[in-house]
Amino acid sequence: MLAGSIGFMITENLSLTDAVYFSIVTIATVGYGDIYPATAAGKIFAVILIVTGVGTFLGVIANATDIMLNKREEAARFQKLNMVIGLFFSEVGSRLLSWFSDSDPHMASMRNDLIVSSDWSENSFQRVSALLATYQYKVDLKKIDLVELRDLLNGKGDLLLRLLENPILVEHESFTDLLRAVFHLKEELSNRKSFRHLPETDLNHLAGDVQRVYVLLSQQWIQYMKYLKVNYPYLFSLAVRTNPFHQEASPIVTE
Repeated sequence: MLAGSIGFMITENLSLTDAVYFSIVTIATVGYGDIYPATAAGKIFAVILIVTGVGTFLGVIANATDIMLNKREEAARFQKLNMVIGLFFSEVGSRLLSWFSDSDPHMASMRNDLIVSSDWSENSFQRVSALLATYQYKVDLKKIDLVELRDLLNGKGDLLLRLLENPILVEHESFTDLLRAVFHLKEELSNRKSFRHLPETDLNHLAGDVQRVYVLLSQQWIQYMKYLKVNYPYLFSLAVRTNPFHQEASPIVTE
């Protein structure tokens, strides 16, 4: 465009406005015929501009269209991904988070910060995400019924496997890591016939597996709550009323 405008100003002695206009109609192959090159130099330059400019112009249009379509597809994939995350929390994630946070001796100092409400802003979610990133997670395995935990994960084994096989998860590394951690915990628990008389070393190993899931769950949960608040207020309302960090949470609407 710049080269065409300058070239026509020099070869055809056009004003800046007419030169820009002539460049656009030439590159776009519109050619109204109201302006055309009158000199030999102008005609040669117009030929060069058509050959080099038309391909560039069409490429720009194609790229702009591709970008718009990619953004639309990305938004659709993001929505589907969050549907998968929502299914996970509905079926197993929220219950795990409730059990693990109740066993955390440090949670008392953090619990009030995790009571999400409808008046939370973008800054509120960012602040809590930062708190969770530096929080010292701790799991007291004695407060967790390992048999009940094993039975829950075994009962949801098919669901976890289907979620892991979902190709859309490739675009969400943190949630994929969470699913892998949950699946690993399931396998660890399933491979022990009994939890009685386990050595301290093995209990510490299981506590580490539980804590890994706990950390990833908490961070994923706050991001999912943020997504619900922005996009699905009615789902957010139920999620707030069943907050796994809220020990007195109830789905019953009281106000």
